[in-house]
Amino acid sequence: ITCPGVVLKDKQELYLSVFVLGKYKKTGCVPAVFPLFFQERLLFEKTFANIVDPGDLVKLLEFDTAVLELIQLVPPVGKVLATYEENTRDFLFPDPKFTHGHRGLEREILMKRSPFFT
Repeated sequence: ITCPGVVLKDKQELYLSVFVLGKYKKTGCVPAVFPLFFQERLLFEKTFANIVDPGDLVKLLEFDTAVLELIQLVPPVGKVLATYEENTRDFLFPDPKFTHGHRGLEREILMKRSPFFT
């Protein structure tokens, strides 16, 4: 995660919280120095037992929301510095114009900063 020219005043570690397909996972913590490097994979699996038509699955993914949050471990509960929300279909299958390199392996997203992240 990049944030050019920004130095965090709080020095506690940060992690990325991810909520996709009704499941929550988080990365390990990294030092509070930009750029942030999260060197891990998060695996989300879900079975859609009652879906037979791929079009129905597309509709279901369009109504679901994927949420990513950049959180700093500032006591007592942590501070959300930035968020990203998008319907799960567009998050999992972005338009080709938003991808770099091999489709789906790497891409850029713009997170919205929270009021706590000045």
